[in-house]
Amino acid sequence: MTRFNTQLVHGLPGDDNNTGAVNPPIYNSSTYAFESVGAMPRWDYARSGNPTRDFLERQIAQLEHGSRGFAFSSGLAAIHAVLSIFEPGDRIVVGDNIYGGTYSQINEFFSRWGLRFTPVDTQDLNAVQRALAGDEANGVAPAKAVYFETLTNPLLKVNDVKALSALAHRVGAIAVVDNTFVSPYLQQPLDLGADVVIHSATKYIAGHSDVVAGLAVVRDEELGRRVYFALNRLGGVLPPAECDAVRRGLQTLALRMDRQQENAAKIANYLRRHPLVAAVHYPGLSCDPGYALASRELRGFGGVLSFEVLPGVNPAVVLDSLKVFRLAVSLGAVESLAELPCRMTHFELPREERLKIGITDQLIRLSVGIEDSVDLLEDLEQAFEQARRARVEVPEVAASDAAPAVSAVSAKTDARVAALV
Repeated sequence: MTRFNTQLVHGLPGDDNNTGAVNPPIYNSSTYAFESVGAMPRWDYARSGNPTRDFLERQIAQLEHGSRGFAFSSGLAAIHAVLSIFEPGDRIVVGDNIYGGTYSQINEFFSRWGLRFTPVDTQDLNAVQRALAGDEANGVAPAKAVYFETLTNPLLKVNDVKALSALAHRVGAIAVVDNTFVSPYLQQPLDLGADVVIHSATKYIAGHSDVVAGLAVVRDEELGRRVYFALNRLGGVLPPAECDAVRRGLQTLALRMDRQQENAAKIANYLRRHPLVAAVHYPGLSCDPGYALASRELRGFGGVLSFEVLPGVNPAVVLDSLKVFRLAVSLGAVESLAELPCRMTHFELPREERLKIGITDQLIRLSVGIEDSVDLLEDLEQAFEQARRARVEVPEVAASDAAPAVSAVSAKTDARVAALV
């Protein structure tokens, strides 16, 4: 039996040709010939199945320890297909801090379709238990599922997959986990009790900002049958060339994530000590509220972090001054990206909803790549210096006596960076 890193490179060979090619072929055919009218061939039409897609789907099922995998045209297409297995009137408990695109899909599409959603703080297991149980005396039936993200976006809160899955199963519900920020390299949620795991494969799995894709893996064949129906009938399949691009990205997943996490840890520690930073959100910091749970359920802390700048510091100046980090949405690729959630990834959320869950106007999210860490730290330092010069003083916010004077930040660049690498 092969181990994870070998599975990343080789997958499950299809043995579908005798050329000796070390990579599986890309089958671009949209249709396949029948041997006879009465034949029932394995392949008939590419929406229903394609050998290149099949290779990727079997590989992600292998990596996530599931019974069946599915490849979609985007992460949102994967979410759409999974949520479409439910019926009008079904109620789903959903994390109150989720990706903006998911928020929009459930509130602007599925709510109109008849699904009911109960948002809840998935950090509060008692609240989740109550939400899942419902209140049948008042006409609120038990939920059919709980939907949450392993690490929330963009605050990096850690959800307890094992506990949340167990709570769902007590009321006959299933647990659906968006594992995009973690990937199967750092966690396999199905092993912790989840029933469905979803990825925006655009992110860490493909890893090069060159393909848009989604993946889903199910625990059992019955769920697989229902998700496949949605994939086939709704038609959001991933084309063969894109399937191969995701497969190729998977081969270096572990290597990339090791470097990304190493760089992210250095940046998180740098930010934690910076005088213009009010808070850092990264579960790899021992002071982070999610550190203990992440250490228990994850094999690493990922390459995404977020931080809040002090009042009076314009986050747009910080972002617009970056030179190595690229100002862009998305995450998990080899290049480092930075963005302002309130204006970019989470603009769909009304401001009052964003503030309620902690996504402030001062919050910046970083997706850390594989560049040299010194270059990334120096880039942040010079961007902070630009923001310092443009800072508007806020009288009620006083600098800590223990913090180094802000005016001395640029003079200490070399020392600060050198101490962290």
